[in-house]
Amino acid sequence: QQQVVESGGGLVQPGGSLRLSCTTSGFTLDYYAIGWFRQAPGKEREGVSCISSSDDSTYYVDSVKGRFTISRDNAKSTVYLQMNSLKPESTAVYYCATGPPACPLVPATDWYNYWGQGTQVTVSS
Repeated sequence: QQQVVESGGGLVQPGGSLRLSCTTSGFTLDYYAIGWFRQAPGKEREGVSCISSSDDSTYYVDSVKGRFTISRDNAKSTVYLQMNSLKPESTAVYYCATGPPACPLVPATDWYNYWGQGTQVTVSS
């Protein structure tokens, strides 16, 4: 059974950092791209980042470029999202999902197959 589980969320002050983890089981992570999305209350789910399986190419939404870093450790079946210089507008539930080996040119939820339940990130003083 394929599963995707996010962890690492929490409450952090503006300017702080968090590292989210996306751990998969039931399949070989090597063959899948992993996307991170977030959804704030009352807003649509937004694509934040993606890392491909073929060449580890990455994508970031403009609002997080230079602050967030995505990486993968296939041996641990885990993808990480390091989030630095967090802002209050980063507050959301963060989800990860598995998809085809390459990241889509435009983030799209229907590109991905298996989703985790999400982890809450709250940035507040």
